[in-house]
Amino acid sequence: MTSMLCLIKNITPLLLLWYMGKNGLNNRGPERKVGLWIFYISGFFFISFFIAPSIAPEGSITNISGRANAFDFATSDGFGSLGNSNQSLASHSHEDGTIHTHNEFAWTELDPYSGFIYAFGDINCHNKHERSLEINGNQMPVCTRDIGIFLGLAIGGFVFSRRGYNRWTIKDTCLSIIPDNWLEKIYRGNHRTLAWIGFGMLFCLPLIVDGFTQLLTDYESNNFTRPLTGGPFGMGLAILIASMYSARPVKFATASQVVLPGGAKFELQKELEEE
Repeated sequence: MTSMLCLIKNITPLLLLWYMGKNGLNNRGPERKVGLWIFYISGFFFISFFIAPSIAPEGSITNISGRANAFDFATSDGFGSLGNSNQSLASHSHEDGTIHTHNEFAWTELDPYSGFIYAFGDINCHNKHERSLEINGNQMPVCTRDIGIFLGLAIGGFVFSRRGYNRWTIKDTCLSIIPDNWLEKIYRGNHRTLAWIGFGMLFCLPLIVDGFTQLLTDYESNNFTRPLTGGPFGMGLAILIASMYSARPVKFATASQVVLPGGAKFELQKELEEE
């Protein structure tokens, strides 16, 4: 009888941890939904970037180049048509010495689906043809770096849907995708902020190095390195966005209810003052 009681005593904490989850709550449905929403939306755009040029008339979208965060190809000569102006369509030389002539294009003349995808690319991307790929003889709606970013967003959203947990704060929710046994020393020493910043830098550093090296030197990134550096950035961005929506202190009765790696506990300043 004594042995049975000891066995139950030892197993009970493990069963509670399994039932409650590694953050102290028994339901991580909201985190899963947020991660999947990011996965589905980003995945939709990622796939659409390939479908839209495939179903557009062959060779109808070529050599376009505009600005980021602005409509340049909405119409031929009306609203958002700077990319189709005489100045934009004039021949110009690139840094490699090649001469190009931009072609006229208006996404309002495409079918609704393709038009929406190209409009999304128009407002979000510079659409530089030398930094974009072609499918079916058509320039893709966004540059290769954005292709990598959206793939990374989809992957990051899926990872968070599987591993992300609400742990009261945004940074602790971000760190929750890392195995707890890797974080025990970090939490015992309260180095969470440094770990969070370092974690974020791992995702951002490839893009930062590639972008600033191109800006400050003669180095020119290419359509192989751009998606490779955009991918990790997209993953980090997805995890951050998911954590911002998933970190909900209101789900916990008290701060000390949050289960953290290494047996660490949150204590609010107000609670400490009352003691």
